[in-house]
Amino acid sequence: MSKEFKKGVTMSGDPVMEEDAAQEIREIETSEEDTKNLILSNEEDFIQGLIDASEFAEVETQRIEIVRNGRLYFAFRIRPLNSEEYEKCKKKNTKYVRNKQFGMRLPEDTNRVKYQSSLIYEATVEEDRKKLWDNKRVWDTLNAKKDRIMNGLDVIECALKAGEKDAVLEAIDKLSGYGPNIEEVVKN
Repeated sequence: MSKEFKKGVTMSGDPVMEEDAAQEIREIETSEEDTKNLILSNEEDFIQGLIDASEFAEVETQRIEIVRNGRLYFAFRIRPLNSEEYEKCKKKNTKYVRNKQFGMRLPEDTNRVKYQSSLIYEATVEEDRKKLWDNKRVWDTLNAKKDRIMNGLDVIECALKAGEKDAVLEAIDKLSGYGPNIEEVVKN
C-alpha cells in the first residue's frame, strides 16, 4: 500500500472534493430492518476498512532529520505507536514499590528521560533502528570517546538534544493520532 493518508479527512486531499463529499452526506430515517439491511450490504466495506485501519504501523511513516546549524547529521523514519507500545515503554521505565498497607506494588516514579528514549526507540522503523541505535560501530566509537553506551537507548540519549527529543516525541504522538486534530478524527 503506497497510498498517502491524511488524518481525519478524505484520502484525496482535494479541498473541493472534500467539500462536495460533505454536501452529499444527508440524514435519513430508516426502520430497524432497513438499518440492518444497510449494514449487511456494507459489511464487506466495513470489514475491509477495519483491516486497512489496523495496518497503520506498516503504512504510515515520517522522516525525521536532525539538522544543526544547517548541517544534516542523520535522519531516520518513525512510525505510529499503539496504546500497548506506549504502556510497555512506560512500565519498563517506572520504578515500583511494594505498599505493605495495600499488599501490592504501586508506581513510585517514572524515569522521564529513559521513557522518552524508549518511545523514540520503539517508534523508529526497524531498518533504521538497526542502522542507528543498535549499530555496534556507533556503540564502540561513542564508548571510545567518553560515554558508556550499552544499548540503543543510550545512543538516543547521547545523540539527541533535549529539544530534539521533544520534537521527535511530538511527531510520534501526532503520527499516533494524538494532537490538535484528534477531535476531527473522533467526530468523523
